[in-house]
Amino acid sequence: MTPAPPLGSFWWLDRSSEQPPGPGWLPIGTAGFQEIEGRITGHHSLRGPAPAWADDLLRLSRAVFLADKLASREATEDRWTRRLRLSVPVSDPERWAAAADGPLSSLLRTLTGDLWEISLRPLRSVPRQEPFPLDEEWCAREVALFSGGLDSLSWAARRAAEAGADAGVLLLVSFSEKKVEHVLGNVSAGVEALARRSGRELRRLTLAQTNSSVHGKVAEHSSRPRGLLYAATAIRAAAANQVDTVQVPENGQLALNPPLSAARSASLSTRSVHPRTLYLLNAVIRTVGGSVTVENPLAHLTKGEVCRAAVRAGLPLAVLAQSMSCGAHLVSAGDCRTTTAASASPVWSAAQDCWPAPAQTPPRTKQPLSTPASAPSAPSTGAPCVSGWAAPAPSST
Repeated sequence: MTPAPPLGSFWWLDRSSEQPPGPGWLPIGTAGFQEIEGRITGHHSLRGPAPAWADDLLRLSRAVFLADKLASREATEDRWTRRLRLSVPVSDPERWAAAADGPLSSLLRTLTGDLWEISLRPLRSVPRQEPFPLDEEWCAREVALFSGGLDSLSWAARRAAEAGADAGVLLLVSFSEKKVEHVLGNVSAGVEALARRSGRELRRLTLAQTNSSVHGKVAEHSSRPRGLLYAATAIRAAAANQVDTVQVPENGQLALNPPLSAARSASLSTRSVHPRTLYLLNAVIRTVGGSVTVENPLAHLTKGEVCRAAVRAGLPLAVLAQSMSCGAHLVSAGDCRTTTAASASPVWSAAQDCWPAPAQTPPRTKQPLSTPASAPSAPSTGAPCVSGWAAPAPSST
């Protein structure tokens, strides 16, 4: 049986003057992002030039991110699985070929549920990078993603408060948007206060993920590969600072994100920090000769345990309450109470250990039939809580 033609064929432009090789190819490139290019591939908190493999990985991740945005799932037979073709320039196509045929294709399939055909060609315009004349004390010793959600906030608070001055610079990598940057700023201030108290140096690398309309309007909003874009940015920063590990904090329940129904199976639920995703991402890095490993330091913790760890580190409850939910924008953990049956789990009880009781108990809501009779009832606000302290549910991140 002849496979269906690709839904979209995307050609990453090596130079702004370049054109795709023929009809059928859609151009994508750095102009597809609103962020100034120098802020994405420049230095900022990077001590020296990033190795070529890390630049390649970031370029591939950006290309996948844009291609995903421009190809609607509605046009497919099952309204989800797409066949996408992508051509990206890399520094060493032969080295990358083994990754493209193996762990890279599996990684993209795991993240997005799509069928990807990746072709790699020689990079013509090699980015020029000049090392900053900085001493060793400025160089980051630890790199972690920092989304503004409760998990990454808890981890950042612990590392800022407990590691102390001898641990060196802690670099937090964030992606922000205008409508949520005030939330990220508020929780960052709490982490910075802990760092000042412990004497640890804290630096931040904050970028934007907003795409422009240069290559076309957004046709798909599920954005399953954005976690790869975040991780690749942190990996590049770590490689430039000669840090061998990137921490991607996510509590174990949400990292696994088990489907609560058949409608949320596979990539229909996010797999950004799933153990298989991290395994495949690390396999890609090793295949191309990279030296950075991506880890989830919270993989064996529940949301309640993550919450208590933040409080023990000295993070005020008022700051914890401002952490952001990726399940509903501008809904903070402090304002969010889950409405799913999962709220009647041990996580709910654990979270109450570090959260003040409400001044007034709201009326009990009618419990779903699947809720155990002995489980406590959870107050409801009608908003699903994903990155807050309440029990996790499938999210769009």
